[in-house]
Amino acid sequence: MRRTAPLILGAGPAGCAAAIALARNGAAPVLLDRDAKVRDCLCGGFLSWRTAEQLRSLGVDPEALGANPVERLALFANGQEAVVPLPAPAWGLSRRTLDDALRRRAMVLGATLEVDTAREVQGQTVVGQVRRWTGDGLFLATGKHDVRGQSRPRLSGDPELGLRVRLPATATRHDLLAGRIELHLFTGGYAGMVMQEDGSANLCLALRKSVLAACGWTPARLLANLVSHSLALQDRLGGDWQGQAIESIGAIPYGWIAETSPPGLFRLGDQAAVIPSLAGEGISIALASGELAARHWLEGGRASAPAYQRALAKRATGPLRSAKLARAFAESPIGARLALPLARHAQPLLHWLMDSSRIPPDAPLAQAPAAP
Repeated sequence: MRRTAPLILGAGPAGCAAAIALARNGAAPVLLDRDAKVRDCLCGGFLSWRTAEQLRSLGVDPEALGANPVERLALFANGQEAVVPLPAPAWGLSRRTLDDALRRRAMVLGATLEVDTAREVQGQTVVGQVRRWTGDGLFLATGKHDVRGQSRPRLSGDPELGLRVRLPATATRHDLLAGRIELHLFTGGYAGMVMQEDGSANLCLALRKSVLAACGWTPARLLANLVSHSLALQDRLGGDWQGQAIESIGAIPYGWIAETSPPGLFRLGDQAAVIPSLAGEGISIALASGELAARHWLEGGRASAPAYQRALAKRATGPLRSAKLARAFAESPIGARLALPLARHAQPLLHWLMDSSRIPPDAPLAQAPAAP
């Protein structure tokens, strides 16, 4: 066993999956995160059937955490609705609960959690507010948030933004959302909504920068505009949404893939491959990238980072391509008009799109070692 374990920057799904895989094989990784206690992240909340399989193999069971079962997808556009069954059961689970379970699992197996805020990455050294951090390689797992020194490129003049509102549990929302994940389509973006383990509803929007600009850069005005044109959103948001915080993240490079990296730097999750949130598969790629990076490090040390990055890019290219196609279709006026008829009358096509935007279950990337 190596005398020095790698440093993992970010204790979310990708970083914790890497820590679990490393710790299971005798390493003692250091997880570095800015928060001592888990916060509820902006992205996430929906776990596909593929993601649930990966979590169980890591020793974390969504059902045991109280996750809300999801069996159907509901599409909304132009005042109409289409409901189709999912290929397999999925789950609604808050990132706070998921990340806390993964973090605890990693620490039980031998990972160490350190708390510091990363100011910059210099090579494979993290410059924090408290001190400088190094290890036998750096696993970069900071999610959609870039760190100075290792920023991802911006791919569009009209980039995607993300907004999130967490709506409190009510009987009306429970009745409307029970067993469902919903996608509300509008020109320039879409809104996803799913009920979580405590009965609250997670509303996440992905939209073009120009859409928010047309509403005076005011997220509340944007939501009010969407609600005024959608009875379905009116019913679900009710009258209490305006009292909730609206979180945001800007310039998300959906579709970007890191095709290589220098020795010692392992890019994980959204720092490696940014799948459009429409596919609901970001957590799956995060978990799989963490496990694959750990496997490469265990076999070849820090020198294996370039080979890992190429392997991840090869496996993720197909799913990202399918998800980009679905996103472009969904956020266009023509796509919104056609989406519901296709969902009603061509369910095999919709299921194929769901499957093609996910990493194949027989791929090494999707396999994690069995729980001890």
